[in-house]
Amino acid sequence: MARPRKPLLSRDRIIEAAGALVDAEGLEAVSTRRLAAALGVSGPSLYNHFRTKDEILDAVADAVSARVDLSMFDGGRDQDWRAALHAWAHSYRDALADHPNIVPVLARGPGRRPAGLRLADAVFGAMTAAGWPAAQATRIGALMRYFILGSAVASFAGGFVDDRTAYDPADYPHLGQAHLLAERGREVDEGAFETGLAALLDGLALQYEALNEVA
Repeated sequence: MARPRKPLLSRDRIIEAAGALVDAEGLEAVSTRRLAAALGVSGPSLYNHFRTKDEILDAVADAVSARVDLSMFDGGRDQDWRAALHAWAHSYRDALADHPNIVPVLARGPGRRPAGLRLADAVFGAMTAAGWPAAQATRIGALMRYFILGSAVASFAGGFVDDRTAYDPADYPHLGQAHLLAERGREVDEGAFETGLAALLDGLALQYEALNEVA
């Protein structure tokens, strides 16, 4: 009886396996040895598709970037830039929420990653089309990335324990309800993101009005 054929090794299979490992155990868990074992292949065979571990992690990061919706930037000069940024920020955060361990790689910038570059290109293009000067459009793209990536790194509410005794009023007079945050983590974190996003966009709207008044 013939042996069953092993699935052919491909970039997509490597990216999928590496992404699962990053999600489960973090960036440090990724190695060619671990990946080869998970894929049922020899370690050197991975080098037919990727030269280094960093290239693999870049590909995993780009796969996450590719999940971000960019369709809200298709309106050209007629689109509402603020509404587009709002929708994009939520799509970006949603993509990162499922894969927070890859955020440090994304935080390095897009480099040569295709999906990351398409994302940066879409934001910059939409802002300049809306009338923002190129320099300010660049800053807006950077600002949005700082905010979105930062929100995905960790949970504020998850940083508190659900033990009332941990927050003695004698030591922390304003944290009497802090032990309740842990069980309301998603509500708190999503509310904080929306509050911050609204404040950020409100501030940009004021700058935009001032810019048009000068023009």
